[in-house]
Amino acid sequence: MAHDQIPGIDPTATPSGDGCAECLAGEGPGWWLHLRRCAACGHIGCCDSSPGQHGTKHARASGHPFLTSFEPDEDWFWNIETGEYYEGPQLAGPDSHPASQPTPGPQGRVPADWEAYLH
Repeated sequence: MAHDQIPGIDPTATPSGDGCAECLAGEGPGWWLHLRRCAACGHIGCCDSSPGQHGTKHARASGHPFLTSFEPDEDWFWNIETGEYYEGPQLAGPDSHPASQPTPGPQGRVPADWEAYLH
């Protein structure tokens, strides 16, 4: 299937922000390891290694199966329903969080022992 015709991927959807929407809103511990972007609506959530796992939670709750990385220099799509990687279209920018944002992030909210909280 041509990557520009994958149902569930909207190339025009813009990112919801620079970080995990739920972590920044105070849901869970408030920090993340890596960020994931919903390829259907642009929601930014944290990865499954992060304590909150908000990216996949959003995908399951919304019925939007495709996530993509919101990390610099990463270009892949993951389908949470099939467990498979896909090649997909170029999405509306930006394609990653700002380079000035640390990983893990956000700055000032990551505990010193953050590695102990990863999944």
